[in-house]
Amino acid sequence: MKRWIKWAIAGLVLLLLAAAVLGALSARRAKQQALATAAAARAQTVVELASSDVLQAKTRELSQGLALSGPLKAINSAFVKARVAGELQGLSVREGDFVKAGQVVARVDANEYQARVMQAQQQADSAKAQIDIVQRQFDNNQALVNQGFISKTALDVSQANLNAGKANHNAALAAVAVAKKSLDDTVLRAPLSGQIAQRLAQPGERVGIDARVLEIVDLSRIELEASLSAADALTVRAGQNATLQIEGTAQTVNATVARINPSAQAGSRSVLVYLSIDNTAGTSGLRQGLFARGTLGTARSSLLAVPVSVVRTDKPAPYVQVVENNLIAHKPVELGVRGNDSASGEPMVAVQGLAENAVVIKNAVGSLREGTAVKFTQAPAWALPAAPAASSPKAL
Repeated sequence: MKRWIKWAIAGLVLLLLAAAVLGALSARRAKQQALATAAAARAQTVVELASSDVLQAKTRELSQGLALSGPLKAINSAFVKARVAGELQGLSVREGDFVKAGQVVARVDANEYQARVMQAQQQADSAKAQIDIVQRQFDNNQALVNQGFISKTALDVSQANLNAGKANHNAALAAVAVAKKSLDDTVLRAPLSGQIAQRLAQPGERVGIDARVLEIVDLSRIELEASLSAADALTVRAGQNATLQIEGTAQTVNATVARINPSAQAGSRSVLVYLSIDNTAGTSGLRQGLFARGTLGTARSSLLAVPVSVVRTDKPAPYVQVVENNLIAHKPVELGVRGNDSASGEPMVAVQGLAENAVVIKNAVGSLREGTAVKFTQAPAWALPAAPAASSPKAL
């Protein structure tokens, strides 16, 4: 009986071991099948791209030079200030209005200054009358001295009184000139032709001496004030040309180095360089205060280049993502010189290791796994095959 029990227990153990082995094999087989299914799913993943997600690697004309940037400033600008205190009148121009040099743009209430001119003139007339009186006294005393009736001392006193009267009269005339100058200063005139940039006071407002009323800028001549390092400034010379791009637009303008500041800025030790921009026609839309950037002393060269933004650096060597045979490929590239595309102004970099007309994926798409299938929702126009030429009708 005991031997039967032992055999039964041994058989049960063997059954349990066999069941465990079969379960492990089934789990392993299921895991392998799941991995194979996931790999197949990855292999079948297709990325859809729009025509705007790719570009062609082409030989482009690159402009190389010293990068610079800074604000635009009008070469000629001025503030119209009140030269006398008083109530502001007749101010009708506003921001954007055109004015000509010498044009009356505002006035200060002149009643007080007209009264001062009248007062000074009356004092001058009074001094002139005193001169007439003293002159007659002097003439009489001189005749008496010649006849021996009075001493020469009395004549000297008359001469001193006459000189004092003339001095008082001259002082009164100078006071009249000062009063008239103040009266003339009540009229505010534009010191130059241009546009009103700021109106800093309002009609009826009482302004003090040297109070700013208007700012006028002449946009016919604009310059860029660029800050360069001391090392870069050593290579800059007056007369060098630059190509600038204006903030917020694709517009490019030409500029010329007009002058270089002889002193470095305190603290930063940078050197200010001023580039002149001709805006005489006034059609470029340039405005004071806009920010511009560009390159100075450009050299042009034709090289196979791509935008700087498409070059990826998340691997030991730089590479670009390209589409080859409808699959994603990572192409290692050797970077060359950098510059701006002469046509668009976009920052570009010359590359080696990439074929001409290669389809490059833009940086906005992000990182894609190498080997991923690709299809276009709408193929780029330059990727479409050329339409066949229409055959000419046969002659009868």
